[in-house]
Amino acid sequence: METPGLKKAMTTLEFLSQNKEARMLYDMRKKALLDEQSALDYAESRGRVEGKAERDKEIVASMLKKGLSVSLIAEVTGLSEAEIETLNNQLH
Repeated sequence: METPGLKKAMTTLEFLSQNKEARMLYDMRKKALLDEQSALDYAESRGRVEGKAERDKEIVASMLKKGLSVSLIAEVTGLSEAEIETLNNQLH
């Protein structure tokens, strides 16, 4: 019992195993695709971290404007009091 996907994979494997140059080109292409995906994954991860940091700043700024204490903001956000003081200084 052969599925269409398996049959295609076997045909591709047979072709590549017959031609050394084709196999080398295939490997290079595969590596390039994996490198590209890795770079995209890293960029996405970094974007999330930067986005979270920006959102944390917005939340802290809002809480400070409402007059909440630095210690309460630290407790709620998980940021250190020093980080909150730094953000507070940047606002003024």
